Amino acid sequence: MPAASVSPVADPSSLETLARPRGGLAMVAMDQRESLRAMFEQVTGDRPSTSELTEFKLAVARELGPCASGFLIDRELGFDAVRTQGVLPGSCGLILAVDALEQSVGGPVEETRLDPDAVAAAGGFDGVAAIKLLVIWRRDSLREQRVRLARDFIELARKHGVLSVLEPVVRATPAEAERGWDLNTAIREAAAELSALRPSLYKAQVPSAGRGELAELEDECRALDESVIGPWVVLSQGVQLERFPDAVAAACRAGASGFLAGRALWSDVVGRPLVELEQRSLPRLRHLVDVVDAHARPWWQA
Repeated sequence: MPAASVSPVADPSSLETLARPRGGLAMVAMDQRESLRAMFEQVTGDRPSTSELTEFKLAVARELGPCASGFLIDRELGFDAVRTQGVLPGSCGLILAVDALEQSVGGPVEETRLDPDAVAAAGGFDGVAAIKLLVIWRRDSLREQRVRLARDFIELARKHGVLSVLEPVVRATPAEAERGWDLNTAIREAAAELSALRPSLYKAQVPSAGRGELAELEDECRALDESVIGPWVVLSQGVQLERFPDAVAAACRAGASGFLAGRALWSDVVGRPLVELEQRSLPRLRHLVDVVDAHARPWWQA
């Protein structure tokens, strides 16, 4: 894409466009694709159409965007409408997922790569504050290849004058799954390896999937903070919905700058009347914003 067609942020090293006034980050993730289809199917019994998924994503953007400091969406389902129709207020930075997902119907994401269509689209990053890449991290023969993928992604963001949000999700190898493995050790190992590439923002799993005593969870988050270079936030995948606010508080007290989360906000509204976004999801987001404002480390201090 020609450099002249890009609308870059003022400073590609600054997270101001995604941040709250005090420097915390309270961002909504709406980039799920096959996993969102599966969630709808589980509730309704039917595979949803593309238009149904897009309608849901736009409703989430309209309802939660005014309270969020950032909003993440994928290119296929709603991105153009969010970008061009004034769905988000100027206070909410737009984040585009540029990951192509290898994922079977109803299954988890197995591998990822850069989406060539998102990268090649003329004006594809206009109006975008940041781009995001999911990386599946395993201790296997593809480990170094995934590091190169993350490095290429960060360089792509720098080239186009946008921020980079790197999201590693750790998985056990078959041998590790058979004999048992330590999730938190893997989360820290991935963080040490991939945050060293210096993305603008590192998006991490909550240690222990948010389970256990809060003091112990905060200790695990503090250990993660020691492994991360630069500012970081937590995602909500794998964390029970009702535990996520405490998990965010523990992470922020340990050094995180906030969250970039989807399921913890809207998962129980999938397949239900959209008015429930206002009734259920918006109060949750407001509470999480309060947690971030009270406890998050400002991104510029990381």
